[in-house]
Amino acid sequence: MSSTRLSTSVACVLLLLTTACSQGETKSAESINANSAVAASNNISTLRIGYVGSSEPTGPLGWAKKKGLLDRELQKAGFKDITFARFPNGPDLNEALVAGQLDVGSLGDTPAIVLRARGVETRLLRITQFNTTAWLVAKKNGPRSLAELKGQKIATQKGSYMHRYLLGLLAEAKIAKDVKVVHLMTTEAKAALERGDVAAYATSSDLGPFLKSQGFPVIDSSANHKGLSGTSLVVATESFLAKQPDFPEKFNAILTEAAKDLKANSEEYYQYHAQITKYPIDIIKVSFPLKQVSEEPLPAEGVKLLEGTKNFLVSQGLAKSDFKLTDWVVNKQQR
Repeated sequence: MSSTRLSTSVACVLLLLTTACSQGETKSAESINANSAVAASNNISTLRIGYVGSSEPTGPLGWAKKKGLLDRELQKAGFKDITFARFPNGPDLNEALVAGQLDVGSLGDTPAIVLRARGVETRLLRITQFNTTAWLVAKKNGPRSLAELKGQKIATQKGSYMHRYLLGLLAEAKIAKDVKVVHLMTTEAKAALERGDVAAYATSSDLGPFLKSQGFPVIDSSANHKGLSGTSLVVATESFLAKQPDFPEKFNAILTEAAKDLKANSEEYYQYHAQITKYPIDIIKVSFPLKQVSEEPLPAEGVKLLEGTKNFLVSQGLAKSDFKLTDWVVNKQQR
């Protein structure tokens, strides 16, 4: 490639990176405004939310956005602009938080804990879902038990709650040293299993049942193991909360109302969730049982799961340092 063409390509990439998000619009991670992020962080009328998932967020946050509750209530609180950025996984969202490109992040427990353990100043606002199931799905005509995985290659999306489940499962079965764990995005899992590139894949709450419906055998799920299921969290940067001390209370009130509303209108919610994720509605009902949706910021069962996940990540060296959950939770002055 000539230097002229290279320069043009670089310019195009930079142009994409400096395209701002309009109010209420969801952008991919690649389209976050890297240059204006610093300026925006000093503008308390702008709220920048990142999430992991599909084209739109799901759960209470997605429902609050869909129903207009988020815009309405946060505009009352003085936020003129609310932008959303979609990320393929938690580690990528973490880096956007570190770079000052986001104020709030909705992500799984494992990447959120790992980030906090790095000393990054975030605060836990809420557990939105707990007991989220992870699945271990095998290739067709492949292994049918954990014992048959010895000497095999298993893939998962590293840095996710599925990764934590897989490591915990292998440790329980005492075969951690007998298998090779490799990183693979969930979007590539089905094709990799079909080709036989991997013997099994540790996957998410929705893709697991979907792959099962497609004839891929299920070896295990986190529902069979105490403490190995996941939690979904909402965190915020301390720098943002310093400027918006009332935000946690207001935001939690919105998500509590959204959680109650999606349960009261479950069929409508499931239609929305299925439309966003492109999975059949029966798969969504299996993967997203409403009893997992928290109506309170810190449900006791969710906190217990979160503590267990943190302790495991620290013991495995995946989290660089230990910390108290009580120190992570947004302090009383910010509620």
